[in-house]
Amino acid sequence: MKKLKLKTLLILLLAISFSISAQNKLLVGGSGWGQVAILDKTSGEIEWSHQLDKGTECNDAEMTREGNILIGYKKGAKLITKDQKVLWDFKAELEQELFTATQLPNGNYFLAACAHPARFITLNKKGKKISEQNFELEIKNVHGQFRQVLPTKNKTLIIPVFGTGEVIEINKKSKVIKRIKVGGNPFSVKILPDGNWLVACGDAHKFVIVDPKTESIVKSVLDSDLPEVSLYFVAEPHLLKNGNYLFANWNGHVKDKTQPKIIEIDYKNNVVWTLPYNEQIKNISTIYPFSE
Repeated sequence: MKKLKLKTLLILLLAISFSISAQNKLLVGGSGWGQVAILDKTSGEIEWSHQLDKGTECNDAEMTREGNILIGYKKGAKLITKDQKVLWDFKAELEQELFTATQLPNGNYFLAACAHPARFITLNKKGKKISEQNFELEIKNVHGQFRQVLPTKNKTLIIPVFGTGEVIEINKKSKVIKRIKVGGNPFSVKILPDGNWLVACGDAHKFVIVDPKTESIVKSVLDSDLPEVSLYFVAEPHLLKNGNYLFANWNGHVKDKTQPKIIEIDYKNNVVWTLPYNEQIKNISTIYPFSE
């Protein structure tokens, strides 16, 4: 009986250990780094990588529900398998920059391209365009328009606007229904479980939480709140299941490359983890935590 209980306990411990270790994967990419990679979170080692063509950059990457890798690479977006097979490759038009690529709940794909007007494109599962919405941001330089646009379950789009330091929400008729000033050059927005918005504010060296109902900032995490590290360009953020915040600390605008490229903090702003140094890893602006 004791042997049976011990065996059961060992199996349980192994299962728990596997569950914990299985969460420690990060799909990452970044402007100024010519690849997309999967990292082991614990060691910081590169386990898989995909080289990007010269002149391209990745500011949005994620694992799809089918286990493929979706990449927005400035000149387009593509879906690839882990063995590097390209399933589809959607090209942006000349003088446009495509930064957003995400899978929708129904399995289709949403892309957003900086242009005049900006293009918000829906592709089917085979990568063929099925619809497009347009919106003129009135920002002349397309590179200064946006990076990660968020489609919502309410059929609206939340756009963090680089050039104006604000986050706007538009409906399916491209009418602005919310306009919230957050400062900096906002990179990405995530909707939190309570409905608030988590916004990374780029070169403002902070991220904020916004209440969209009152259109006000209810929490800010500034560089001065984290004495252990320096916040540079705060890029894609995530609220993890454990309640911590994980975010990219892109260092492309500074000479100092010693600061961690990914940071995790708890709700009291304590730094609980940083990406171990690896000289092969350059700038990181997009992160997708996942389990295998």
